[in-house]
This record gives sequence, structure tokens and C-alpha cells, in this order.
Amino acid sequence: MVMPEISRFYAIEIRMYPNDHNPPHLHAIYGGDEACFAIAPFGVENGWLPPRASAMVCEWSVKNEAELLQTWDAVRSGVEPPKIAPLE
Repeated sequence: MVMPEISRFYAIEIRMYPNDHNPPHLHAIYGGDEACFAIAPFGVENGWLPPRASAMVCEWSVKNEAELLQTWDAVRSGVEPPKIAPLE
């Protein structure tokens, strides 16, 4: 199953699985580490990222919460989502 990359910043890949479970969440991959983050309210569901990478995912996710929820719906409907601007 393809997992669309919805953003990438500072070597962190942000992805969502089309047939993944609720609640809405994203997968952040950095090097060999991966964590799953709930979108609203934001929080780590499972996995691990280094603290700095985790903080950047948190900052980006909170800033883009509405877009992430729309992207979750699009991905779950089988629609290719647009990219979300990276953290700058």
C-alpha cells in the first residue's frame, strides 16, 4: 500500500496510510526512527523520534492542523493529497 508523503522538512518525512485506523494521525520518519502522532489533539500515539525532531513535528502539526485533517479525509478517500508546506 502506498503511503503518500505529504511533507518533508529537515530530513523528516511526514506520511499517511490510506487504510489506516482512526483517530486521524500521521507518521513521521527520521533516519531509522518512526513515530505516529495524533493530529487533534496533537500527541504521540506510539514510536519514537529524537526530541528535536519530535518538537519540529509538533510545531509543524499544530500550525497545520486544519490542513492535516483535510488531508486525512482525502487520503482515506483514495484521493492523492496536495503537499503541505514544510516547517521553515
